[in-house]
Amino acid sequence: MHHRLPAAVGAVLVMLSSVALAGCGLSIPTDPSGTLASVEGGTLRAGVSPDGEWVQVDGDEPEGSEPDAIRAFADSLDADVEWTVGSEEALVRELENGGLDLIAGGITDQTPWTDKAGVTRPYAEATAKDGSTLKVVMLVPLGENAFLSHLETFLSERAKAGEL
Repeated sequence: MHHRLPAAVGAVLVMLSSVALAGCGLSIPTDPSGTLASVEGGTLRAGVSPDGEWVQVDGDEPEGSEPDAIRAFADSLDADVEWTVGSEEALVRELENGGLDLIAGGITDQTPWTDKAGVTRPYAEATAKDGSTLKVVMLVPLGENAFLSHLETFLSERAKAGEL
């Protein structure tokens, strides 16, 4: 003989579990390393790799559409930007070691770094030399989903406003 819980009892258990988890301060998406919380009101550590129209490095600070977007994102978080310029490989290594919060540099959704970094949704397009369309993304630390979600929302809104 099988005993089944009435549907109402099951619903109450689900509701109580949800309330208990919310009471523990659990929010989704989460940042296991606290990237979003540490950047807000603090410093956004941005790595950039020179790439044509996206990132130029001639003076003290990077220029181009992606550094402009990163500055605006930092402003939205009341954060200062600390820049690191390097190759994608060196920047990804720094990201993995916790030394960077994001990477930009004309990186596309075909990036080979997906096993080492979180990848934003594409927020802009570029035309490759062969005429194909490339979708541009940024990289963030793996698992830092609250930060990733916040950045994606910002980039999406900026793209819709024609600011990328």
